[in-house]
Amino acid sequence: MFGQTQLSIRRDTNAIRVLILLFASIVITVPVNPADAATKSKSTKNSKSQEIKCKPTKAKAHSPIEVEPAEVNPKRLPKTITLETNCGDIQITTLASKAPVTVAHMAKLARNGFFDESICHRLINRGAYVLQCGDPTATGKGGPKFVFQDENLPMGAKGNYPEGTVAMWNKGPGTNGSQFFLVYSDTTLIKANYTIWGTITEGLEIVKAIAKMGVQGGGLEGAPSQMISIEKVVISN
Repeated sequence: MFGQTQLSIRRDTNAIRVLILLFASIVITVPVNPADAATKSKSTKNSKSQEIKCKPTKAKAHSPIEVEPAEVNPKRLPKTITLETNCGDIQITTLASKAPVTVAHMAKLARNGFFDESICHRLINRGAYVLQCGDPTATGKGGPKFVFQDENLPMGAKGNYPEGTVAMWNKGPGTNGSQFFLVYSDTTLIKANYTIWGTITEGLEIVKAIAKMGVQGGGLEGAPSQMISIEKVVISN
C-alpha cells in the first residue's frame, strides 16, 4: 500500500513538473510581431536622423564675385560636389553624362569660391518641397553674369522631382545661373523646366531637418527658421 502511495506521489510530481515546463515554454515563446519591431527600429533611426547641430556662421548676403563661363570638358567633370554647411556636409553625386554643361558651370563657380559663405535663402513647404541655395545676395535675384542652357529635363508629370534631386532654379528657359534647389520630399512640378544635375547621396537628413523647423515667422515659404549656409564647396573628380 505504501509502495503504491509513493508511486502515485511520484506520478503526481512528474505531472506537475511537465505542466511547469509546458507553461514556461509558452511564456518564453510568445511571438513578437516583426512589423512592430521593424516600425520601432525605423522610428528610432528616424528620430536620430533628424538630430542635427548647426554651428554659428559668418555668412551674410553679399555681392557675387565675378566668374567666367566654364569650358565643358566631359573628361574633367566632377563626380561629387560637397556642400560644407554650418549644419553638416551635403554630398551631391553629379549627373555629368546627362547634364555636362550644368555640372561644368557649377564646378567652375564652386572652384572659384562663388558659393562660399552664402545663405540658403528660401525654403518651400507647399507644392514644392525644396531648399533653395546658390544666391550670394540671398534675395533670389543674384547670380553670375552669364546664363546657360537647360539639360536633362524630367519626363512625365507625377513625382518628376523625387526626393534627393538637385536641380537648377531659373527665371525661364535657358536662364540658368547659380541658384539651385535641394528636394527633400517627392515633388511634382507642372512646368518641369528645371535642369536636374545631381542627387543627394549624403546629408539629405540635414535638409529634412531644416524643412521640419519651418519658415521664419511661420508660413509655407520664405527664409528657413534655422539658418543654413554654404561655408565652402569641395569638388571631387
